[in-house]
Amino acid sequence: MFPLNEPAVKVNFFPENAERIKIFINFELQSAFKNMITQNKRLIGIVLTVVLILLIPLIAMQFTSEVDWSPFDFLVMGVLLLGTGLACELVLRKVKKTAYRVAIVAGILVALLLIWAELAVGIFGTPFAGS
Repeated sequence: MFPLNEPAVKVNFFPENAERIKIFINFELQSAFKNMITQNKRLIGIVLTVVLILLIPLIAMQFTSEVDWSPFDFLVMGVLLLGTGLACELVLRKVKKTAYRVAIVAGILVALLLIWAELAVGIFGTPFAGS
């Protein structure tokens, strides 16, 4: 098939273009690295926000008996908040048109609020609320 001593693809390298190629590759790597750092900062921000929101009932439980969350309540709310944050992040990364982004993120947030209200007080009377 192919001789072992010859490359399958021949690359022509022109020394006069070496500096331009180096600058282009350097720029592309820096751009990709900055984009990756920005995306990771947003993910870290989502996780920290979830933790801070979950600290509110945890701290309230120390001062009053009116807030009585079980570990399962914290788990469910953490999954709900983290899922919402990650879904919004996915929309922001994948959807390009601003109007679509706003509409989809608004739909996600409305779903969060409806699920939260159902789990908290059972406004719809589904089995999820314990009724």
